[in-house]
Amino acid sequence: MIDAFLIALQTILTGTHLLYLSGGVLLGLAIGIFPGLGGIAGLSLLLPFLFGMEPVSALAMLIGLVAVIPTSDTFTSVLMGIPGSSGSQATVLDGFPMAKKGQAARALSAAFSASLFGGLFGALVLTLFVLIARPVILAFGSAELFMLTLLGLSMVGVLAGNSLIKGLSACGIGLLFGSIGGAPATGEYRMSFDNSYLMDGIPLVVVGLGIFAIPEIIDLLRQNRPIAEASKLGSGWVEGITDLVRNKWLAIRCAIIGCIVGALPGLGGSVVDWIAYGHAVQTSKDKSEFGKGDVRGVLAPESSNNAKEGGGLIPTLLFGIPGSGSMAVFLGGMVLIGLEPGPAMVSTDLDITYTIVWSLAMANVIGAGACLILSKWVAKLTTIPYALMAPFMIMVICFAAFQATRDLGDLMALLGIGLLGILMKRFGWPRPAFLIGFVLAGGMETYLYQAVQFDGWGFLLKPGVIIIGIMTAVSIYFAARHASKSDDTSDAESAEKDNLTQTQAKAQHSIRPQVIFAAAVCLTFAYGLYDSLQQSFLGGVFTAGLSGLMLILSSIVLYKLVTNKFDDPVNFDNEIVAGYKGDQSVASLMHYIYWLVGLILGCFVLGYLISISLFFIAFLVLKARTSFIKTASLTMSAVLFLSVLSHVMVLDLPRGLLQDLVQLPWPIG
Repeated sequence: MIDAFLIALQTILTGTHLLYLSGGVLLGLAIGIFPGLGGIAGLSLLLPFLFGMEPVSALAMLIGLVAVIPTSDTFTSVLMGIPGSSGSQATVLDGFPMAKKGQAARALSAAFSASLFGGLFGALVLTLFVLIARPVILAFGSAELFMLTLLGLSMVGVLAGNSLIKGLSACGIGLLFGSIGGAPATGEYRMSFDNSYLMDGIPLVVVGLGIFAIPEIIDLLRQNRPIAEASKLGSGWVEGITDLVRNKWLAIRCAIIGCIVGALPGLGGSVVDWIAYGHAVQTSKDKSEFGKGDVRGVLAPESSNNAKEGGGLIPTLLFGIPGSGSMAVFLGGMVLIGLEPGPAMVSTDLDITYTIVWSLAMANVIGAGACLILSKWVAKLTTIPYALMAPFMIMVICFAAFQATRDLGDLMALLGIGLLGILMKRFGWPRPAFLIGFVLAGGMETYLYQAVQFDGWGFLLKPGVIIIGIMTAVSIYFAARHASKSDDTSDAESAEKDNLTQTQAKAQHSIRPQVIFAAAVCLTFAYGLYDSLQQSFLGGVFTAGLSGLMLILSSIVLYKLVTNKFDDPVNFDNEIVAGYKGDQSVASLMHYIYWLVGLILGCFVLGYLISISLFFIAFLVLKARTSFIKTASLTMSAVLFLSVLSHVMVLDLPRGLLQDLVQLPWPIG
């Protein structure tokens, strides 16, 4: 124990570790400042560049990025009224009104101070838990770990959306997609359609970027306007810190909430800020200013969503089960650099665990300080039309996706998963549930077949399995009750809305696209069941059970939609109503999908660099309506950035048919 303690202390104080940690923090700041990305997309962008890096250095970058994104995404929430990520949604409610009242500096200062406190609190909790975790971890075998993953999936499926069965079905889609490729037990290829790309499974990087980044970028592009109108922060930097001291007990309680919720497998950032915000409202005597610019509405979610990173590392490191969407990608990053989460993290790899914990604390300090320094300059970015930022984001996302396997199939998979993410977002199928299901699929199946091999189906009668099974059933029961209450509330609210025009009412009841999507989900599970029956017992038992169960659940969703019994409000209806109101500023969704399709087809024909250059020129001229000089300078900057990055890091750019037919000079060759 003492040796591990000293080794970790020596590691985090080395210049190399601090350098990589700071690099991860700076990348996290950049990702957080860009609305539409966030922790999951940021980690997915970083993963391709970790290949070949020394594990501790790669880990420092990962930790730096994980720690600072819940801090830096506050910029967009306060200054732009746009959640930088799922963990900063509640901050918008009071942070943005404070900015509009000229108190942006106070709001940012309070948020960064609370984020620093929450991050340090989470690191402290993780340090103390590691000291007592060893006997707890060693009590878990394959059967118990399988049930624990099941518990995590049930919780995220329930809490990540308005509908219980949609949440569980979204988990099922992720699990099924995560099962594509070789079976862990037998190596048999499943659902690969004899495609060499799918035989290795879909890379996590591609899934993370496609399911989150692409839908958010398109959604923001469709607004077709500057993000904010003013860039002045006002005064109040010291007052924000004073607010934290004045409300210290609220910050402590919310940090505790963050640690607890983060430690529960599958919850994470999509709920913790709302729980903390609700706690702040419920425990306050004067509730009149909440939603209008109350600083407590900023302190509560910010202290909880940073503390949840420390809590989220508990199941991630010790059980190999991600506590949130960002932890799911972080787990993939650990495996990528050769670190295996699990019992070894509190035995042979204890020094690495302490390195992670203390790196998390240091990254919070560096990140909070950097945010305070950069605030005045970042505020000026808010007046830039999103159409100018989007091409750079799309460029980096496509480049990062290609680095997953260096195959053009990565770009096709990115487009396919991106389309799935767009449809899931529009129709109310929770995407965090999908991602966590995807990440857990491999480990869950491995635990299942190991448990079956060691104990047969009698593993279901083991005491630990029964206890966790009861917890899973109880969580689903209470979630089902909560969902039914939400539906009752939704019905009551709908009854009060008498002022809808006939056209809008028709639009709200137009569910044909949702029916088609739900039918496609049912057919996907039906094919998964058919495919599993072609495999051996160990090769198909997981996908057969999964597909059979999810086919029932998704059929219920389809039946409710067909019979118009779904009271779950979804984005699709709101968008239709907006369209009927004649809002010409909202562009067609398919319009931007065609732009992405054109870019990826161009990569197959002309190669990535030429294709992205033409994409920049066309997009900036037609959508951003920039001048010739501005278009040329921005395009040249993008090409230069890509060329230098690929050359320095010895990374490949996608080649097209043109490069195969004609010998072209660097960099277009």
